[in-house]
This record gives sequence, structure tokens and C-alpha cells, in this order.
Amino acid sequence: MNIDSLNWKILQCLQQNARQSNAAIGRKVGISSPAVSERIKKMEDLAVITGYKTLVSPFEVGYQLKAIITLDAFAGKLKPFLQLVKTYDEVLNCYRVTGNENIVMEVVLKNQKHLETFIDQLISYGETKTQIVLSHIVEYNEIKK
Repeated sequence: MNIDSLNWKILQCLQQNARQSNAAIGRKVGISSPAVSERIKKMEDLAVITGYKTLVSPFEVGYQLKAIITLDAFAGKLKPFLQLVKTYDEVLNCYRVTGNENIVMEVVLKNQKHLETFIDQLISYGETKTQIVLSHIVEYNEIKK
């Protein structure tokens, strides 16, 4: 889909606050609420917009640690791991990447013991490296034109 400047403005509004009304978006971009609704529906149908989420603070719900864990999978272990990783509640994001490691995961954990237990589950699939996240610098940046 070729995204025109008006659709980009609508996408920017939705990325800033997906809960705002179509009327509010329409006022910001200069078109009617039904026209906004129609454009959003078309972008959803064409998978330009793939969903809406509620962002939850891991810290406020009991996860005290956030970590980035990489995995260099052992021979024959990558495909089984790709299925298994989808079952882990701790994993916020998981990427298959190029380079020395095959997998990069962003995980949340309750404490140091939980981290140890989680890593123990991973080591039969490959060599891991763990980095503890201290703070967020850029979080959920908008996709721009």
C-alpha cells in the first residue's frame, strides 16, 4: 500500500495514543471522523496496522529485573528452541538475528533467582550471554515516514 501524507498523520496520531477517538484524530489531521474510520479500517485490512496493545509496567506487576539474553544455539537445537521460546511468559520480545548469536531476547524476571532458573532452562539449547537492563533510553519509538 502506498501510504499518503494523510495516512501517515493518522498513523502518527495512533502511535501516540491509539485510544483517542476518530473525531479527535480527524480534528488533528483535518478530515471527518467517518473518513478517519474508513482510512484506519483500510490500513487494518491491508495489515499496515497490525494491532493495538496495552503497555504494562513490568516493575509495577512484580518483575524487578529486565534483561537482554542472547543465545548461540547448539547444532540441531535452533528449531526446537524457536518453538519453545513462544511458551515462556518471561519473554517480551525475541528476535532471530545474524551474527555470532542466533537469538536475542528481552525478558522480565521477578528477581535474581528467577533469572538463574530461566537461564538454566536455556543452556541445553545453546550458549547464553545475559545483560541486565538499567534503564530505557528509547522505548516504543514511532515509525515515521
